[in-house]
Amino acid sequence: MTENLQSEPIEIVGEVITPGECRRLELPIARLPTQTLVSLPITVINGLNSGPKLWLSAAIHGDELNGVEIIRQVVENIEPKLLRGTLIAVPIVNVFGLIGQSRYLPDRRDLNRSFPGSKNGSLASRLAYLFMKEIVSHSTYGIDLHTASMHRTNLPQIRANLQDSETRRCAKAFGAPLLVHAMTRDGSLRQAATKRGIPILLYEGGEALRFDAEAIQIGVEGIERVMEYLRMYQFSLVRMPVTSIEVNKSKWIRASCSGIFRLKVGLGEKVLKKQKLGIIADAFGESSIKVRASVNGIVIGYTQNPLVSQGDGIIHLAVLN
Repeated sequence: MTENLQSEPIEIVGEVITPGECRRLELPIARLPTQTLVSLPITVINGLNSGPKLWLSAAIHGDELNGVEIIRQVVENIEPKLLRGTLIAVPIVNVFGLIGQSRYLPDRRDLNRSFPGSKNGSLASRLAYLFMKEIVSHSTYGIDLHTASMHRTNLPQIRANLQDSETRRCAKAFGAPLLVHAMTRDGSLRQAATKRGIPILLYEGGEALRFDAEAIQIGVEGIERVMEYLRMYQFSLVRMPVTSIEVNKSKWIRASCSGIFRLKVGLGEKVLKKQKLGIIADAFGESSIKVRASVNGIVIGYTQNPLVSQGDGIIHLAVLN
């Protein structure tokens, strides 16, 4: 049986991690103007027996923190000698953004639009290139963890190419409340990994610069379910089966005018076409516009900033047929 074959040493960042070993590595990225070296923290757990090689990544956007905690908890739950295969954990990909509590790199580039990167390009491009070279190239599966952008929040969900059979099986094993079929975006890590034939899941949950206990718990349990599906690890906690709702597309409801937005629905709530979702009014309440659903759907995200401008995306719906 495959699970009885001894694992082989794996070399990352010039360091060799032997079977049964857990190692913390630092991948040098660049120096600050002060000449302080900035490095990418990586934890590699190489199991005693051979198996899949799974990477976990978070904080590609530096203000998205739930994934940092999710990865910490997952790594803490693993005994290296009981692991089959290899786990490569990168809890903070955009170190610069995390330090500055910013979604972006110092040059204002979005790292998740810079893959697969290049050796001699911009800072974002170089970081993307290093991640592909040192992490993705050693992996056979990937899970990338995100939250909503600033002033928004998201229902815990998996976004993936559900038309790929193995990716779909991993997504269903994860067991998030919602599975959204989503094709890749140009320059994203998911696109770059998919082009290399690596099944990858993108997990969204919660908001920027905040810990969301529910989103973190769902993320930890989801990753552990995927590891169990891949037969990498058997966790002690017995979990109840989870049935996810699967949708093929989503739609933003946008503000038809500027004003103060008052939301009347919550995350995960099912809504009907033409249902009232909230109102946009002026500061004095003298005039207001009703915001209505344009489709039958599920609320999977919304703005948390009541000040909206015409055209702003204010409510995100997963479309139900």
